[in-house]
Amino acid sequence: MPTPRTRRSRTGRTAQLAGVAGGQATRQLSTRTANVFRSDEAAAAALEARSIEMADRLLTVLGTMKGAALKFGQMLAMVDGGLVPESHREQFQSRLAALHANAPTVPWDRMRRQIESELGERLASAYKDFDETPVAAASIGQVYRAVLRDGREVAVKVQYPGIDTAVRGDLKNLALFLKVAGRTMRSPLDATALAAEVEARIVDELDYVLEADHTRAMSRVFRGHPFIRVPAVVSDLSTTRVLTTTWLDGVPLRSVADADPDTRRRTAEILYRFYGLTPHRNGIYNADPHPGNCLVMADGTLAFLDFGLLGRLSLHDSAAERATLRAVIEGDAEALARLSYERGFLSDPSAVDADDLLSMMRSVCWWFCEDREVEISSAAVNELPAQMATPRASLALAQQFSMPSTYAFRARAEGQIPGLLSTLRPTINLHRVAREWVYDEPPVTGLGRVERAWAMEAGHAAPAS
Repeated sequence: MPTPRTRRSRTGRTAQLAGVAGGQATRQLSTRTANVFRSDEAAAAALEARSIEMADRLLTVLGTMKGAALKFGQMLAMVDGGLVPESHREQFQSRLAALHANAPTVPWDRMRRQIESELGERLASAYKDFDETPVAAASIGQVYRAVLRDGREVAVKVQYPGIDTAVRGDLKNLALFLKVAGRTMRSPLDATALAAEVEARIVDELDYVLEADHTRAMSRVFRGHPFIRVPAVVSDLSTTRVLTTTWLDGVPLRSVADADPDTRRRTAEILYRFYGLTPHRNGIYNADPHPGNCLVMADGTLAFLDFGLLGRLSLHDSAAERATLRAVIEGDAEALARLSYERGFLSDPSAVDADDLLSMMRSVCWWFCEDREVEISSAAVNELPAQMATPRASLALAQQFSMPSTYAFRARAEGQIPGLLSTLRPTINLHRVAREWVYDEPPVTGLGRVERAWAMEAGHAAPAS
């Protein structure tokens, strides 16, 4: 139950957020009024300055939210393209990353009581051995290493006491901010609808029972896979706030960042197969591609962790995505405009230059849309235009482009893949891998052929046609 001090803090944060949003709305209105008498260049510069000011003030308020800041960071990552001007985005993301690092610290005694309360038994009864030093910490919990009575090593993920209440309250605060400030953002997303969608998703992350179900689903899909590992859930030691899974003993993804080119290329292809192909082959996917959720095993296989955010892709949506990508790959601007309209991304395709839309999409898909090797580096990824969030190819395209709020997490997951791959700096032709699911073609890489043989033997369905 929240203490009076907690309630006062949350009330204060609500007032701060409302003040940021309300003040920004007033300043934005006055700026737009003054812009009537300014040149186009001066008007654009004035609006950009106001957007930078709002982003800075918002970060200051988020800094008071402690553990919840990371969850808000997930929301901001999706509206960043419209909230923060391109000239200020790198600095904004850097300051946001600093907030991510400020995970709350909770004494071991409180964490132990949380575990015992959730499991209904003493720690010594539930586990043969339990290392009280966490191996990982995040915004809403910590991960510990333990040994079961039967000798199996496990990872035990434990929520901070009371963090669920704090995050839920602060999510409502940020939803209020987005509703008030939405009209000042240059994002194509409906701020109110986005707030509701993100709140629902992040609340899901607070439920470890749901995450256990997600993990079981992914574990079933990849059971016996030749180069992908997913932990198994220990059901009798998992609850809403404690999740126990089998321990996967690997090293961080960054450990192969300086490996030989073949190792980095092979690892990058596995990452792409897991995050890029799984949605279309199995209808489910990890919606949070992140280097911290991947481990490199001693045998070169990859282990994937943390399924709090699990996305689902219907056959209909998969077919629509693949048709859209075929139009991009084949340079069919008219088909791309028509498909974008049918999917709800364009309100009036006749009002835009289809070639502008094609140019934007080819910029976004540069790392796999052409049949050639490309170097996927941090520098290349950072040069990506923010056109998926804020199209700048033409004023007409900017006015007509929109993104359904229900697609925000899908777009975020897809958009994070090249950034994840860039940690390895591979030079690779992923177009040939993508053709397996975009065109339903047979694999041409060694990994692809091995995976296909496993899928056929295991009875897994091929990508939908």
